[in-house]
Amino acid sequence: MAPPILVAGLDGRSLLLEAPVLQRDRHVVQERSGGRDLLDGVAPTGARLVVLGTRLDDLSVADTIRKIRSNAATRHVSILALVPAPEPMEVDTEVLKAGANAVLRRPLDPARLESWIAKLLAVPRRVEARVPVQGHVVGTPRLAGAAHFYGLTRNLSVNGMLLASPIPLVPGREVELEFHLPGAQPRLRALGRVIREAGDVAWPYIGYGIEFFFVPPESVDAIAAVVAEGVAKLLPPPADTRGIHSTVRREAWVYEILEPIPYAEGWQAEIRRAPREMWRAGTAGPFYVVEGPSREEALEAARDFVTRME
Repeated sequence: MAPPILVAGLDGRSLLLEAPVLQRDRHVVQERSGGRDLLDGVAPTGARLVVLGTRLDDLSVADTIRKIRSNAATRHVSILALVPAPEPMEVDTEVLKAGANAVLRRPLDPARLESWIAKLLAVPRRVEARVPVQGHVVGTPRLAGAAHFYGLTRNLSVNGMLLASPIPLVPGREVELEFHLPGAQPRLRALGRVIREAGDVAWPYIGYGIEFFFVPPESVDAIAAVVAEGVAKLLPPPADTRGIHSTVRREAWVYEILEPIPYAEGWQAEIRRAPREMWRAGTAGPFYVVEGPSREEALEAARDFVTRME
């Protein structure tokens, strides 16, 4: 039997009526009495989707979601929240920030509801197909006059990436992305939407889950090829991926300058940083990325940047 869809804070029978696809595809919907009862059932049932309403007596919707995401056994389950129209819009932001994949407002559009359910039921397959590729990202929030920023992708699927961003991004905000992947040239492009915060990929940046909603065909092909290769074929052993060119100590911090990598317009050198008392070779986190027209000039720009940090 397929894993059930768990429902809490709303009537499970109403959900079956609002989304006939659930009955047509013979999904089992189990209604739970509250947030804690739901939490107790996610891992044992192997549920792939949790649908939450706001009528939870024991926990808030946001707290329930945070507890799901903080548990290694349940963190990858898909979460859809259904919010009544009278609720303030801040509820949507809070729920997305807590880790929900999507929030829909009542009255529900049946086609949109079914589309999201179908999509979120496929998320575990996307998670399994995601590979821990690290690449430099140039992102630009889709706002008037917004400046671009340099970030890093922590892993990737054909549907999105985990992004380490040096600037705060608002859940629901759209962002234009350009990024490099091993073996893929030139720079790839995608339009994405910030779905949730992702603390596990943050330090010292801010981590976010980004879902792609438009990817040019040539980028789709390149991303699919990279994912299909898999992490074992893509990345050398961990000791080789560090690629540390030099290490600089500056008072309370240790900076690692990585070997520059080429891209279409020149060379990029990543700078990583860790507190001096905690630093071990290769354990520093991403800090900044500098560019230069040649390998030597990228290294010089990195050294200059670190010197200015004094």
